[in-house]
Amino acid sequence: MLRTRIRNIRRAARILTALAIATLVFGATGPAALAAAPLPEGGGGGPAYASQQQATLRTLASGGMPGWQITLIAVAAALIAATLAVVADRAVAARHRSAVSAT
Repeated sequence: MLRTRIRNIRRAARILTALAIATLVFGATGPAALAAAPLPEGGGGGPAYASQQQATLRTLASGGMPGWQITLIAVAAALIAATLAVVADRAVAARHRSAVSAT
C-alpha cells in the first residue's frame, strides 16, 4: 500500500515537472514569436520602412549567445542531472538494504 502511494506521488511529480517545463518553454518563446517591427511615424510602409525592418532583423540575428556557451551550459546541466540521478539511486538502494536487513 505504501509502495503504491509513493509510486502515485512520483508519477504526479513527473507530470507536474513536465507541465512546468512546457509552460516555461512556451512562455519564453511566445513573446519572441509575436514580436513585430513598429510602423514608421508617417504610417505608410515604403522603401524606407523596408530598409528599417531589414536593419532590425539583422540586429536581432547578430545578437545572442555564442555556440560554445550553449554547449557548456548543456554539458554542465547533463553532468548535474547525472550526478543527482546517481545520488538518488544510491539513496533508494541504501533505504532498501536497510529495510531488508531490519526485518
